[in-house]
Amino acid sequence: MNPRPNILFIITDDHRHQAISGFGDRAVQTPNLDSLINQGASFTQNRILGGLLPAVCVPTRGAILSGCHPYTTSGTQADWDYQQAQCIQEHLTTLPQAFRNANYHCHLVGKWHNDKASAHRSFDSGSKIFFGGMSGQFSVPVNDFDPTGEFPEELTYTPKKHSTELFGDAAIDFIKQHDEEKPFFMYLAFTSPHDPRDSPEPYASMYDPKNMPLPENFAAEHPFDNGELEIRDEQLAAMPRTENEIKKHIADYYGMITHHDAKIGQIIQTLKDQGLFENTLIVYTADHGLSIGQHGLMGKQNLYDHSLRAPLIIRGPGVPANWSTQALTHTFDVYPTLCQLADIPAPTSIQDAQSLTPLLNDQTQQHRTYQGSLYRHNQRAITDGQWKLIRYYPSDDKPIEPRVQLFDLANDPLECHDLANEANHEAIKETLAHELTQWLKKYEDPLSHVPVLV
Repeated sequence: MNPRPNILFIITDDHRHQAISGFGDRAVQTPNLDSLINQGASFTQNRILGGLLPAVCVPTRGAILSGCHPYTTSGTQADWDYQQAQCIQEHLTTLPQAFRNANYHCHLVGKWHNDKASAHRSFDSGSKIFFGGMSGQFSVPVNDFDPTGEFPEELTYTPKKHSTELFGDAAIDFIKQHDEEKPFFMYLAFTSPHDPRDSPEPYASMYDPKNMPLPENFAAEHPFDNGELEIRDEQLAAMPRTENEIKKHIADYYGMITHHDAKIGQIIQTLKDQGLFENTLIVYTADHGLSIGQHGLMGKQNLYDHSLRAPLIIRGPGVPANWSTQALTHTFDVYPTLCQLADIPAPTSIQDAQSLTPLLNDQTQQHRTYQGSLYRHNQRAITDGQWKLIRYYPSDDKPIEPRVQLFDLANDPLECHDLANEANHEAIKETLAHELTQWLKKYEDPLSHVPVLV
């Protein structure tokens, strides 16, 4: 019988699904991620649930770690309740905590954008831990592991090292020093490719902005007020957007991605050198995607697929190689999946995540019939994989025009053509509106009683 597999869970910040060469974007160089795609399983219709904060990474990471809808994870439906939204309720067993309970050595490296109490109960050790949302890439404030769980601010320090090198090298050090008596679970959270997108050379100048292709859905401005056009992320480029400025942003974005791809390659080589690679399950994902000029937007505070879709790749024992599915998945589905692959009990506190192992075993090609997503109290969306409906809701602080968008993702994956006002699509609009209402009612969403169609 093979020993239980090690787990290397890699999560990046703002890396949209499409920005990987192996997923079709030939402008960006990602040889190590491409290798993981070839050696493992890819979930090409993977989306996030979203949340009620402009810092979408907070609720998304909480959902991944809890296996629950963000409302359940944090115990709040309050828009902009940042402190509460960061918390993972104590009665919920986190993903690393489940492995710690199963006698894994659980180690934390990098960004932990949730509460310190949940980190404390989840890990045995850690290094270069960043409690925060963003910082300069060469000036990340970090803490060493504190077994008391306090992580006092007076012990925070700022190494003069790029974040990708800082976190990647800490992961390499842990692998080299790992005691093989226990399998390990390492949660490695890069801040790349989040802005500020400052890469070290040669990555900073690797991509010439003049040669960067503009996305086909590039627009100078968003066609209407979606309620979040003045958020910080949308101020990163001038309005209206210009082609040259967006190309520069794309070049910097790709430089960050290729840099962390190279560091991942070094980590994988260390696993091989230590004889651990074959028995290690590697997960690669991101907290959400990013616009960078698509639909005239810059950030992730929207429900278009460039912001909702995040890469999800799993490679290792029990996972078929060079395999992909277009089944509808959410990133938090990885929680019960890893439990099954490692043959440990999935905690009963998991309420919404669904294991992906039936897909891996070819038992079915359908995972979810519909997939819902949310952003703050003014955007909701649902898709069946082919069709997608987005609903915009006005509120006291966001007095926007109520509206619906409808996209045929099968023929318009970049969501360029809104079909909501075409008479021959009334039936699909009504179906999706019904399913969105049911999804909102399931989670007692504050908008569940507002009609979807306007």
